Amino acid sequence: MQSNLEYQLPLKIPGLKTFRSNRPFSLEAGGQFPGITIAYHTYGKLNADKSNVIWVCHALTANSKVDDWWEGLFGAGNLLDPEKYFIICANILGSCYGTTGPRSINVETGEPYGVDFPLVTIRDQVKALKLLFDYLDLSGIFLCMGGSCGGHQAMEFAYMMLNQIKNLALLVTSATETAWAIAGHAAQRMAIKADPTFTENHNTSGENGMRAARAMALLNYRTFQNYVDRQTDIGDLLDGFRASSYVTYQGDKLAKRFYPHSYYHLTRTLDTHDIGRNRGSASEALAQLPQDTLVIGVNSDKLIPPSEQKFLAEHIPNGKYAEVFSTYGHDGFLVETQQIQRIILAHFW
Repeated sequence: MQSNLEYQLPLKIPGLKTFRSNRPFSLEAGGQFPGITIAYHTYGKLNADKSNVIWVCHALTANSKVDDWWEGLFGAGNLLDPEKYFIICANILGSCYGTTGPRSINVETGEPYGVDFPLVTIRDQVKALKLLFDYLDLSGIFLCMGGSCGGHQAMEFAYMMLNQIKNLALLVTSATETAWAIAGHAAQRMAIKADPTFTENHNTSGENGMRAARAMALLNYRTFQNYVDRQTDIGDLLDGFRASSYVTYQGDKLAKRFYPHSYYHLTRTLDTHDIGRNRGSASEALAQLPQDTLVIGVNSDKLIPPSEQKFLAEHIPNGKYAEVFSTYGHDGFLVETQQIQRIILAHFW
């Protein structure tokens, strides 16, 4: 068994808070947890009428410390200004930064769930966010925002709380997880499962497979031109190419801060995203969202291309589309923070 903590975090995260719900938590695909822990960060103070809440939903391998991974939007005078707003970001269900996930202890076995962690959907993740919302005794959210699968969550959150979320900012996201993205996730999981340690039950089980999976993912996160511009070699080489070193480095970097079992199961979660499931269709579900919604695409994104964001803007009644220009592709939503901030501030303020 592990320690008396639910599990050992891969990194020490300053300012991390946790909320424990001991009520059974039922899952959309079946089964339940006897209770769940939600890790989160808050910044700033809630004003008297509780009208200054900005809720940020994070992407696949991020954590709840939004001032680290979206620092270009954070700080005095910026969009995420803790002097003006009460900012919340919660680690998602299935991750490894404090919220219940595959490395959490299964009370039935006394060991981490590991490969037996149940299927968690985007809607399950958002149901967990709602538990935190209630625990914090909030009355509403001024702006809910997220990029990539953070956008998936924000969209579902808006549907769950139609009258409690006022404004919505959806970046590089889609109404459903596309066949292209699902195929990429399946290929990454094949790489992880090919690691002979994957079925073991340790924090590092499947680590080399995850390194390979991360390298594969980066081919969709960035663009052809970005690799050519930044990773082209100078000189006559037969081996030791910069592009090869780059993806190897990124795989190693992720292995130092993330658990392979969490990565594996979270890609399964991504595949479940469908705003229209059991709601008629995606267009019918989007038509029910009343929020003032800004949808932002990145012109060079090939993982979730702008056509997906334009679909959202066309079918959300108060939706508007804006585009960021970048050579970074999908990762542009993390890099082009000046453009993003300018667009969002111009729309909502």
